[in-house]
Amino acid sequence: MRTTVRRLLVSALLIPLLGLGGGLATPALAAGAAGDTAGAARALSPADDPNADIKDRLAAIPGVTITEEKPTTTGHRFFVATYTQPIDHFRPWLGTFQQRFTLLHRGYDRPTVFYTNGYTLGTNPSRTEPTRLVDGNQVSIEYRFFTPSRPEPADWTKAGIRQQAADSHRLVTALKRIYEQEWLSTGASKGGMSSTYYRRFYPDDMAGTVAYVAPNNTDVDDYAAYSEFFRTVGTPECRARLSAAQRELLVRRDRLEARYVADNKAAGSTFTTLGTPDRAYEAGVLDTVWAFWQYSLEADCAKVPVAATATDDELYAWFDAQSGITGNSDQSLAKYTAYYYQAATELGQPYFDVSNLNGLLHYDYKELYSSRSYVAKDINVPAFNPYAMRDIDRWVKHDAERIMYVYGGNDPWGAKPFRLGRGSDDSYVYTVPGGNHGSNIGKLPAAQSAEATAKVLEWAGLGDQDAARSLAKTPQLLPAFGPLDVEGQKLEQERRPL
Repeated sequence: MRTTVRRLLVSALLIPLLGLGGGLATPALAAGAAGDTAGAARALSPADDPNADIKDRLAAIPGVTITEEKPTTTGHRFFVATYTQPIDHFRPWLGTFQQRFTLLHRGYDRPTVFYTNGYTLGTNPSRTEPTRLVDGNQVSIEYRFFTPSRPEPADWTKAGIRQQAADSHRLVTALKRIYEQEWLSTGASKGGMSSTYYRRFYPDDMAGTVAYVAPNNTDVDDYAAYSEFFRTVGTPECRARLSAAQRELLVRRDRLEARYVADNKAAGSTFTTLGTPDRAYEAGVLDTVWAFWQYSLEADCAKVPVAATATDDELYAWFDAQSGITGNSDQSLAKYTAYYYQAATELGQPYFDVSNLNGLLHYDYKELYSSRSYVAKDINVPAFNPYAMRDIDRWVKHDAERIMYVYGGNDPWGAKPFRLGRGSDDSYVYTVPGGNHGSNIGKLPAAQSAEATAKVLEWAGLGDQDAARSLAKTPQLLPAFGPLDVEGQKLEQERRPL
C-alpha cells in the first residue's frame, strides 16, 4: 500500500508538468514551482471567476474541450465535453486520450453529483435520482475504453478499476475549481461498482455515494449465490413457466434457429467473436431467464409463453424481447468489449445452475458463457486477477464511509451484493421488495425511502429547511434516468451486461 501511495504521489506531480491539465498538484506546489507571477495569473483565470459565464469557466479548465452545448427548457445549462486523460495514470508519459463527460449546470451554490457511468455515456440532458433529490449540478463521465473515450491503438491492460478511479479523481479535482459545494457520487449497475471503486482509492473526494444495483463478484466463478437466487426468486409457478419456455426454445431449435440465422443475415450480422450462429443462439437462450428477472417484474410472468401451447411466433418474439435477435452478433458485442474484458480480468462474472437444460445444450456451458468468449479474438485477455474485487470488498467492510447501496429484491445482480462490516461507517444497504435492475430510493417502502432521502440530503450539506426548499423548487420537466441512463439502458437491453 505504501508503494502504491508513493506512485500516486509521483504521478500527481508529473501530470501537471506534462501539460495534461487538471493536475493533482496543490496550488501551493504550483506556486512554489512557478513563482508568484504564475499564482497571480491563475487567480485571474475565468475558471476561478464566480461572475463568469459557466461556459467560459468550464472552457478555461486546462484539458477541457467543450464539444457541444445542448438546450434545455428547465433553466439548466448542459454541455458535452472531453477531458485530456493519461492512458496510464501511473506512467503518464505514455500518452493521452480524450475522455467524454457531460455537465448539467444548476448553480454554483448547489451541491454537485458525480455520475460514474459504467458504459458509453448518453449525451442528452437528464438527471440521476440523487441529482433530483438535491437539486444539484451533475457531472457524468464515460467509462474509459468505451467509444469514443478510447485511445487508438487501445492498450487493453489500461482498461481496469484503478485507471478509471484515477480518471474520476482527476476530472473531479479539476472541476472543484468551479463547484465548491459538497459533492456526491452515484452510479448504477457497473456504474455503481465504479462509484465504489472510486471511493475506495480516493475516499475523501466525495461527501457520500449512492450506488444502485451494484454486484460484488469476488470470484471469477460466482456459482453458488446465483444458483440459489434462481432456485428461490419469485413463485414456483413463475420459475417453472420461465424454465419451460427456455427449454422449448432449444426443443424447437431447428425451426427457430433457422429464423434467427435468416434475421441476422438480413441485419448484416456476423459471428466471428462467438464463432457460429449456433453458439450465438444457444448463448441467447441461456440469457432469457436472467434477462427476464433483470428487466421485468413477477407480474410479467403472465406474459411468458406457455411452452406446451405457444406458437413458434410467440416463442420467437419472447426470445427477441429477452435476449435480442442480434444481441450476440459481432456488431452488438463490439459495444461491450471493455466490459467483457474487465469481467474476464477483474470483475468476475456469474454462473448458475442450468441442469434444467440437460440434454439440449450443444456446448460446454461455462466455456460458452465465459466473458472471454465475448471478447474479439484479436484482443489478448490476461489471466483473471483474483485480488482486485476482494480488495474492494474488504475496503467496504472495514473502511467505507457514507456509502449507500440500493438493490432490487428480484434482480439477479443483487445475488452477490456489497455487504457492510464493522468498519463501515454511516453506510447503508436497502432492498426494494420485488424490485428489478431499475430499483432506486423512490421505489423503497415509504419509511425507508424517506430515511434514505434524508441521508442523501445530509451528505449533500443541505439542512432540513434548505432541503425542503430544494425539493419544492426542483424542476420536474427534465427527464430522469434512475438509475440507468437512457443510452446505457438501451445498450444493456441488447444483452446481459451489468
